[in-house]
Amino acid sequence: MSKISTVGVIGAGAWGTALAQMLASDGRDVLIWAFEEDVVSGINDEHRNATYLPSAHLSEKVRASSDLADFADLDVLLAVTPAQHLGRVMSGLPEFSGDLVLCCKGIEKGTNRLMAEVARDACPNATLAVLSGPTFAHEVAAGLPTAITLACEGGEEQWERLSEAVARTEFRPYYSDDIVGAEIGGSVKNVLAIACGVVDGMELGQNARASLIARGFAEMLRFGLARGAQAETLSGLCGLGDLVLTCSSTSSRNFSLGTALGQGEDPVGLMANRRTVAEGAHTAPVLQGIAQDMGIEMPITGAVCALLEGKVTASQMVDALLARPLKQEVPDEIAEQPR
Repeated sequence: MSKISTVGVIGAGAWGTALAQMLASDGRDVLIWAFEEDVVSGINDEHRNATYLPSAHLSEKVRASSDLADFADLDVLLAVTPAQHLGRVMSGLPEFSGDLVLCCKGIEKGTNRLMAEVARDACPNATLAVLSGPTFAHEVAAGLPTAITLACEGGEEQWERLSEAVARTEFRPYYSDDIVGAEIGGSVKNVLAIACGVVDGMELGQNARASLIARGFAEMLRFGLARGAQAETLSGLCGLGDLVLTCSSTSSRNFSLGTALGQGEDPVGLMANRRTVAEGAHTAPVLQGIAQDMGIEMPITGAVCALLEGKVTASQMVDALLARPLKQEVPDEIAEQPR
């Protein structure tokens, strides 16, 4: 058992529920916060989250509460709320001073802040970390193996503390001190997954999807380097690894949204009828605005924005990307990075 004795998860969506189940797998008591009272009662009385992760039978060690005050004195919190709600939810715990591990992926609309910036304002006494990587919730809950990046603001001392609490045989963390890179990888890949879903919905083939993943990774790298991320981080689990997973399966909410768009469905109707959150749809316009302000070329991101806003059809989006001028594959700003 880790030196960390008390652990909470803020957010009882599919990913938060899966993380709580994983953390409880060594016999640890885990408290999970849910907004909806029916989710709280389902977890406590039936050991199921029928709304967000119905496939998982949860450990009796996982208990739920809708009262944030129950989490104030825990040693570590994993924040797994939708990205656009992180600030509002965590502002309910302003005195929290333990380890706050950010597991949500996105950029805040209106402020252009990464989640770590949002969390620092909401919980100024906490020590931040970012957990990100190729992780479908239902697979983690089922105990299937994966590896993730655990980027620690508190350096190796925090890493030793958190990795002992988080690591399992089937859940392998790798250390990083690059919080910015871990956040950007998780944010940008959601937007790119929508584009790959469009390719799938239009039945354009595996070649097209692989090409889009590669060119999308170039966009992620350009944006990340401009924002101070390390290329090694973006080439790792929380960047390229998560990108490949999310761009390759309908288990991804972002990919499935793109698939529906590629099949000609209306973006407004699709977003209105989704109870679960496709973070890429919220991140895309924010990411595009930042990229334009910084002069960073991100044509795939721009194309996804135009599609979500109803300015183009899926066919027009693909035609515009294919009609772009021919150019060098590796831009100078990437090629000249130190090795």
